[in-house]
Amino acid sequence: MRILHTSDWHIGRTFHGHSTLVALTGVLGALVAQVRENAVDVVIVAGDVFDSATPAAPAYTLLDEALLALHETGATVIMTSGNHDSAARLGFHSRLLRDGIHVLTDPLAISTPITVHDAHGPVQFFGIPYLEPAIVRQHWRAESDATGEAPALRTQAQVMHHAMDLVRAGMAANPGRSVAVAHCFAAGVDVTAGLEREVRQGGLDLVPLTSFDGPDYVALGHIHGRQQLSDRVRYSGAPLHYSFGEQHKERGSWLIDLDADGLVSTEWLALPVPRALATLTGTLDEILADANVVQHADDWVCAIYTDAVPQHEPMRRLRERFPFCALVQHQPETSGAADERSYAQRLRTAVTDIERIEAFLVHVRAGHGATEREAELIREVLDDRVRAEALV
Repeated sequence: MRILHTSDWHIGRTFHGHSTLVALTGVLGALVAQVRENAVDVVIVAGDVFDSATPAAPAYTLLDEALLALHETGATVIMTSGNHDSAARLGFHSRLLRDGIHVLTDPLAISTPITVHDAHGPVQFFGIPYLEPAIVRQHWRAESDATGEAPALRTQAQVMHHAMDLVRAGMAANPGRSVAVAHCFAAGVDVTAGLEREVRQGGLDLVPLTSFDGPDYVALGHIHGRQQLSDRVRYSGAPLHYSFGEQHKERGSWLIDLDADGLVSTEWLALPVPRALATLTGTLDEILADANVVQHADDWVCAIYTDAVPQHEPMRRLRERFPFCALVQHQPETSGAADERSYAQRLRTAVTDIERIEAFLVHVRAGHGATEREAELIREVLDDRVRAEALV
């Protein structure tokens, strides 16, 4: 059996205020072509189908078109809900879909597999929706510990381990090869700063790799870059770049082959990147240099300019050269000899007005005082004031 593992479509997400629907439509079209070209039997979407619990109408349209296109390839589609999805809305949507498209959102149905047959017999697919401990623990009780008491399911590690116990029970009751689909943080993952939800203090949300023992393959979602935690436990990442922190991470999906005995091979299928992402750092004039424009004029650009003082209308100037500049940040370089004194301490040691103004500029400019031209203007202004006072 041939399986395509994808996840984190985030339909409806914006990129710094820009819609991604058109770009995602093209990328998912390429994914459908890969399914057809590689004779894929089952397509897995491991959570975060939508970016919001209340998607707008165009997001539903894109999902419907993608599912219809996948269905027309002859592949079975198995989709789970992620933390960005509304399990109830996604689950309701599933009732309107045709045979061969399965949307798994019910934690109480984890042990009941979707069975797909090939020449070697059945393959059991177990879908685990995103599990929020505060919501699902009312339905489950953890196994008794050594004292005979049943502790509450308080962490995602605990609820995921319990869910995988349900999967293993389902495997025992339904012979054949098996695949689990889940949406969580697994121990050892490398998250994208500022994008994926922060791991709670103490690592309570990290699911140990041993929790996934049992199935022939575990298809994970939630992390936006591809990662291999073991031969049979992997993240596919998102099909589109959704932040500049992801710009160096490939986009694609895993092509998984099962034979009669289980996992036999894996292959990475890269997806096209509609528009490359580039982060340019330097003074504003350096960023606007012709060489940068030639190389990055058609890219999404994040400009981090290091001038000592904020520049006038930097976004306007950048977009004149980079039409797709999406983000500008001012991060002045720190001075070589940092002055550890506080602003109040600098003022107390200042004797002249020039020294007081310099103390203020160093304070508001992260260590940078007046430039040579600014110092000249300051002296002229102070001299004019002295002459004006002398005439009073």
